[in-house]
Amino acid sequence: MIPLKRAFDEKRQLVIPVAAGLALNVILYAGVVYPLVMRVHNAELRDQAAARELIAAQREDQAARGLLQGRDRTDAALQAFYRDVLPDGLASANHVTYLRLAQLAEQQHLRYSHYAAQPESNSQGSLRRLRITTALTGDYENVRRFIYQLESGPDFIVIDSVSLGQGADAGSPLQFTLALSTYYKPEHGA
Repeated sequence: MIPLKRAFDEKRQLVIPVAAGLALNVILYAGVVYPLVMRVHNAELRDQAAARELIAAQREDQAARGLLQGRDRTDAALQAFYRDVLPDGLASANHVTYLRLAQLAEQQHLRYSHYAAQPESNSQGSLRRLRITTALTGDYENVRRFIYQLESGPDFIVIDSVSLGQGADAGSPLQFTLALSTYYKPEHGA
């Protein structure tokens, strides 16, 4: 085997330029190429982070738009409810409720014996409440159908409570009292 020093001495003219070229390559790589590679890598990382942030911002934008559209739909539905379902004023609410209860009682063959309506005096907000008490008499199936039709009907009448009773005789019809509420838009200035 040839000792390394002897080989270096014999091939000095070839080894020095190769070693110098290798040293220059290492210096160029460390001083120029590596910083450029790191700059490109950092730029790619920033691009990826920016792409993630863009996607997150687009999701937030879609969520915000969905929220606005939902609010607009809710506002439109509420305005339609106020316009199409709720009566205008106390007299209209009283008339509509009395008429609806009388029609349902007649349809279900119930005897309508009492109706009293009292507007709530200290209502807050844009709606007013009308409390209604009514008493009817009839058999159980008719009472059940009356309550079902009242709850599922197009008018906004809320059943607050139901009281059932029966006469002294075993075959006498049921007597029931309903506490109801409906809401109405107050007249201007009321």
